Amino acid sequence: MFDCLLIANRGEIAVRVIRTAKRLGIRTVAVFSDADAAARHVEEADEAVRIGPPPVARSYLDMDAVLAAASACGADAVHPGYGFLSENAEFARRVQAAGMTWVGPDPDHIARMGDKIEARNLMASHGVPVSRGTPRPPGDAAAAQAEAARIGYPLMVKAASGGGGIGMTIIRDAADLGPAFQAARTRAERMFGSPDVLLEQYIEPARHIEAQILGLGDGRVLTLGERDCSIQRRFQKVIEETPAPGISAELRRRMLDVSRRAGEALGYRGAGTLEYLVDPRTEEFVFLEMNTRLQVEHPVTELVTGMDLVEAQLLVAAREDAGLTEPSRRDHAIELRIYAEDPVRMFPSPGRIEQWKEPAGEHVRVDTGYRTGDEVTPHYDPLLAKLCTAAATREAAIESARRAVDDFTVTGIKTNLPLLRRVLDSEAFRSGTFDTKTLETARPR
Repeated sequence: MFDCLLIANRGEIAVRVIRTAKRLGIRTVAVFSDADAAARHVEEADEAVRIGPPPVARSYLDMDAVLAAASACGADAVHPGYGFLSENAEFARRVQAAGMTWVGPDPDHIARMGDKIEARNLMASHGVPVSRGTPRPPGDAAAAQAEAARIGYPLMVKAASGGGGIGMTIIRDAADLGPAFQAARTRAERMFGSPDVLLEQYIEPARHIEAQILGLGDGRVLTLGERDCSIQRRFQKVIEETPAPGISAELRRRMLDVSRRAGEALGYRGAGTLEYLVDPRTEEFVFLEMNTRLQVEHPVTELVTGMDLVEAQLLVAAREDAGLTEPSRRDHAIELRIYAEDPVRMFPSPGRIEQWKEPAGEHVRVDTGYRTGDEVTPHYDPLLAKLCTAAATREAAIESARRAVDDFTVTGIKTNLPLLRRVLDSEAFRSGTFDTKTLETARPR
C-alpha cells in the first residue's frame, strides 16, 4: 500500500478520501487555494500545501501546481476525487510520468470515455444499447439539420467533450436547431476547449439510472448495483437512491450484465459508472455516458454493500485487489445533496455559516467539508453536504431521510433543504413513479 497520498481536490470528497486513507495507515496531503486555507479538509489532512489563489484555473485545475505539491511532500500516489482534474487524461499521464500512482483508471480509458461520441461508438461496438445519434460531430448547421431529420425530434444537443449534464439543450422543433447548434458549439469551445457537439435522441419520460462497476487487475469486473439519479434540476442530480425503485428484476439484471461485459471488453480497472436513460414504459435503456472516476453518489452504494469504494480504489491502484469480491446487496439507501442555494430560484447562496448542526442516528450518514463558521465562497460548486440514510425498506429509508432533513440546521446562508422536504413528501417520489422532469413540479413556492 502507499506511504503518502495527495488528494487533488477539496471539500467533502477530500475529507472522505482522507478518512479512508488514514484508516489504512497512509499519510495524507491536502491541497488548498487561498479561499480554502482554513477549510476542513486542510485541517484533517496530515499535511497541506497551498497551490494558488481562489480561481480554479489558478489552483485546483493548475496541473503544474498540484504536481509540484505532490513532489514536494513526497507523495507516491494521487487521488483526484471527482470533478476538477479527475477525468483529465493529461493530468493522469503526468502523475504517472512523475513516478507516482494514479488512483483511477488507465488514462487512455479516461480520454476515450471523455469524448462522448467516441464513447457512444465504442459502447455500441461492445453490445451496449445506444440511442439514435450522430456517429461524428456535425461540421455545420446544415449537417446538423440533416442528422436531426434522421434522428427525429425531440433531440438533445450536447458537448462531445462535456460531462455531468453541463451545456445540454433539448430541441423539439427543426426551427430551433440552428441557433441552438451554434450556441452549443460556442459554449462547448468556451467550457471544454472543443467546439464539437453531438445530437442524440431525447427520451421522455425517462429515468436516469446508472450502474457502478469496479474493474480489477485480474480482468474481473464487479458490478455493485445500480443507482437511480432521476431527481435532478438543470440536468444536475439532487437525490439518488439504490436500488432503483419501480424497475423490474429483469431490467436490473440486463443493465448490470451489459455494464459488466462492457467493462471486461474495455479491460477497465478501477471504479467507473455507466449511465443510462430508461424508458419507463418499455424498460428499454440506452447508454448516456461513462464516468471514469468516483461518483458523488457513491455513499449509497457503500451503505447497501458494506464496501468502502475509496479503499477499493486504493487497493486496485496498489495492485492489492486480489481479495475483492462482489458483495451481496441489502437494504435501501437514499442520498440528498444539500446545496448552498436559493431553494426557489436555485441560484448559489454564498456566505458565512452561522450555525451548522447535522442530524445523527444509527442509519444516518453525512459527508461534508463544512462546519459552523466556515465561509461558502462563490468560487466553487455550492454542494455543502451529502445526507444519506439507509433502512431495510425504501419506505423506512424515506422516513429516516425526512426526519434527518428536519434535524439538519444550517443558518447564515440559504439552502435547498425546503426543496428536499417537498420532494420527499411528494406522491411521485414516494410511489417511485418519478422521472427526470419531476423536480420541475416539486419546487417550493
